Amino acid sequence: MRILFTTFSEKAHFIGMVPLAWALRAAGHEVRVASQPELAPTVAATGLPFVGVGTDHLLPQVISWVGRMGEDMRPDFDMMGVAAAEPPSWEALRAGYRDVLVPLWWKVVNDPMLDDLVSFCRAWRPDLVVWEPLTFAGAIAAQACGAPHARFLWSLDLFAAMRVQYLERMGEQPGADRDDPLRAWLENRAARYGVGFSEDLVRGRATLDPVPDSLGVPVPTGTRRLPLRYVPYNGRAVVPDWLRTPPARPRVALSLGITATRRLGGHTVDVGTLLEGLADLDVEVVATLSAPEQAKLGAVPPNARLVEYVPLHALAPACDAMITHGGAGTVLTGLAHGVPQAAVPHHMYDEPLLASLVAAQGAGVVVDPARVSPDTVRESVLRLLGDPAHAGAAGRLREEMAAMPSPADVARDLAGAAGEGAGPALTRS
Repeated sequence: MRILFTTFSEKAHFIGMVPLAWALRAAGHEVRVASQPELAPTVAATGLPFVGVGTDHLLPQVISWVGRMGEDMRPDFDMMGVAAAEPPSWEALRAGYRDVLVPLWWKVVNDPMLDDLVSFCRAWRPDLVVWEPLTFAGAIAAQACGAPHARFLWSLDLFAAMRVQYLERMGEQPGADRDDPLRAWLENRAARYGVGFSEDLVRGRATLDPVPDSLGVPVPTGTRRLPLRYVPYNGRAVVPDWLRTPPARPRVALSLGITATRRLGGHTVDVGTLLEGLADLDVEVVATLSAPEQAKLGAVPPNARLVEYVPLHALAPACDAMITHGGAGTVLTGLAHGVPQAAVPHHMYDEPLLASLVAAQGAGVVVDPARVSPDTVRESVLRLLGDPAHAGAAGRLREEMAAMPSPADVARDLAGAAGEGAGPALTRS
């Protein structure tokens, strides 16, 4: 079978797909990854065949432009509200689609690749398309060539939850007020290729979800969820010699992800403050920081080791605790190895929510970014190291994740459903 994975060019959204893509390839299927040219080196480094489609998006430039706006002019939408006890109002949801998500994000990343992706799919004729959940171009291209398709989540499914709430609120409005900016955009783009609009273009025919039930979005998403065990993959790397020797004292990893430095110009929390908070603890700190971020630091405490890159899936098992930004890839990698975490979440997408869900399970603590200080950082790490209940809770989440279907299991089921042409999870158009 021919199976296509597709995503706009965002490394953090792609790398979670790699274990399933390789499971399908190891089972004998022909697998390709289609994205914008910027992602080519990242995909090639995984050993998966890459297909360049369209042109690179301009999301960093849009983020920079919005950042330069005055606060009174800057459009904003708080995704955290989707999971709140009181869901967002109709006005807030509509403004989120109309002013932020569709024009400043989803159009920006999808439109430059859509035509070329459809052309490739019609020529290559994949039997299944797996798309990153904001790469709506993948759903359109799949239906344009008659292939079944599924979304692959990289974090909490807040966007599907938002869609449920939007449609419910829209149904409560007078007919003249029932505008739907997301549908209008997708309907327009899909019509170019003879594809009619359906909610499959928004939420897929099935959703591959690596987040365990205990950390799931606490509101309905309206999707057919296919659980998939999270297998940590952080890119090709060499395990350093020092990591082969067990530490003489507790080891604490400091890992703040890759998106902030790639897209926002730097971390949104002061790394020097984090290191200062750990300076007088009897621990070994391993901080994964790029060379430019290291250059921003002043004096570095003697108990801190700065490294440009260590594969987190190799570092996490050797750690007693982690300090993270709350990003899904970092958090799930740590939990896959049963490591409790202190999160200082960026105010981005779902990071505050994911951090709070981990803390609610007892496997971590949350440090309010507005209250970060050496004292709050020190106190949080001492709590993780001093109370074995945190490690116990992280271990329970590790066991829950390990019990989820493996990439090999899901690969077999997906290929079977797609090969039948119709099944409980996927159907051809």
